[in-house]
Amino acid sequence: MDRRRRLAILTAFLCAIVATGTIFRMRERSEAQKSASAAPPAAFSRIVDLGHALGPDNPAWPGDDKPFEAVENASFEKDGYFTRKFTSLEHFGTHLDAPAHFIKGAWTVDQIPTERLYGPAVVLDVQVDSRANADYLLSTEKITQWEARHGRIPHGSIVVMRTGWAERWPDTARYRNMDAAKLMHFPGYSVEAVKVLIDRGVYGLTIDTLSVDYGPSKDFPVHHISHGAGLFHVENLADLSALPESGAYLVVAPIKLEGGSGGPARVFALLP
Repeated sequence: MDRRRRLAILTAFLCAIVATGTIFRMRERSEAQKSASAAPPAAFSRIVDLGHALGPDNPAWPGDDKPFEAVENASFEKDGYFTRKFTSLEHFGTHLDAPAHFIKGAWTVDQIPTERLYGPAVVLDVQVDSRANADYLLSTEKITQWEARHGRIPHGSIVVMRTGWAERWPDTARYRNMDAAKLMHFPGYSVEAVKVLIDRGVYGLTIDTLSVDYGPSKDFPVHHISHGAGLFHVENLADLSALPESGAYLVVAPIKLEGGSGGPARVFALLP
């Protein structure tokens, strides 16, 4: 092999090494940027509980028979200590929907990676729209407006759709808002908006109504498309008025129910 050929091979080899190093550095920088975008501040001003207490008066999905019951299992007078036994539907009260709720073979509630249950809160305020139209569907325009004010939605965010519906809790009739034809009316996410949020890499969708799909829905398209992308939901959130549009972080802590399609959840907001 002549000197010119050896030089050409060596040059190509060195170029490959440099290119590989550049790619790795770009990947590292990209991952660092993702982490930085979701990195919490050093301290929070306060913690807010965003869930309702689980109990028999919680509004249930129509047709759910006996969704919750708690009976005394031991008493101070008889046993020297106090315990109860409770039974509950998985999707009752403030609760999490696991992807397995609508997608066979997807994560059950105990399989959702822990790191996906914590992230920056992206609060999309649609209270005015919801008061004007009980069947309001979140528009992609709301996402565009949020990003114009706060920048691109960070990867790993948890979206909060603030409709104001929680003020109707626990009045079942007002909360379901059912008409004479037994059709419910409350706001929810649109498929178009959810597709954008999936593209942004969010981990979860949350809302202060009975469902992320709006009340009149019959085929639950938002459940299908979002669970299909690995997203979880939290439904029946409580008062969301303390949350800023950006800057808070959510901690979602569902019951770790083996094989569950969902379960009751505590949800906390860490405020800046």
